[in-house]
Amino acid sequence: MQIEMLYSKIHRATVTDANLNYVGSITIDEELLEASKMRVGQKVEILNINNGERFSTYIILGERGKRDICLNGAAARKVQPGDKIIIVAYASYSEEELKNYKPTVVLVDDKNNIEKVLESI
Repeated sequence: MQIEMLYSKIHRATVTDANLNYVGSITIDEELLEASKMRVGQKVEILNINNGERFSTYIILGERGKRDICLNGAAARKVQPGDKIIIVAYASYSEEELKNYKPTVVLVDDKNNIEKVLESI
């Protein structure tokens, strides 16, 4: 049996831009992607702490060090710059894999600088 579990999340990121005229997706700074073990093209859920919106999109690569978190296309209507969001990725695990299960949680400050990376919930 496969069980869908939290794989990784970036917790309380600040939206830096919302670009309605882009094809779609979420742009995430390359350093945040590396810390979270998320990948370009990966499906993620976005949880908007400010307004309660929850929606899915996919990741595109942001410039390293700029700390951009930009929602693009239709997703831009669900956020405002300055909103706090949680970016969540899930994965399917077997019973055997769950014996060593350790999701990655990246905690960021108000400017999307990495404060801490945890390997637990």
